[in-house]
Amino acid sequence: MKTGDTVTGLLGYDAEGRPVTAEDFKGKPLIIYFYPKDNTPGCTAEACSLRDGYDTLRAKGYEVIGISKDSSASHTRFADKHSLPFILLSDTSTEVNQAFGVWQKKKMTGREYMGTVRTTFITDADHRITHVIEKVRTADAANQILEIIG
Repeated sequence: MKTGDTVTGLLGYDAEGRPVTAEDFKGKPLIIYFYPKDNTPGCTAEACSLRDGYDTLRAKGYEVIGISKDSSASHTRFADKHSLPFILLSDTSTEVNQAFGVWQKKKMTGREYMGTVRTTFITDADHRITHVIEKVRTADAANQILEIIG
């Protein structure tokens, strides 16, 4: 997905395994961030930055949604461990990752594999994508978003 596209349909599954869709957030601008894996250094830094900036983001009307291919149980442990106040959605099939275009070939230590490329999508209240952040400053993710949304 790119700037100008509208987010619709399935976003992932919540802690109880229920499907969550963009329509569940009708009339609310969204910050949808895709991250590779719970409890890894970069992903933890990003989640904690968003946790620390959550009240400010909410005061501006935004709902924060984190999505990864980890299980709902993994998300629950991650959220509890770091007191994350926003929803984490599971996309074990990578269907949502693929729809957003963040499921891509990656390379580490000479090995190629498919994985989630850390990306943040910001939408307006109609869920039209206004900004895509491809170079996320993990430890400063909330401020990076606030610099964009004002």
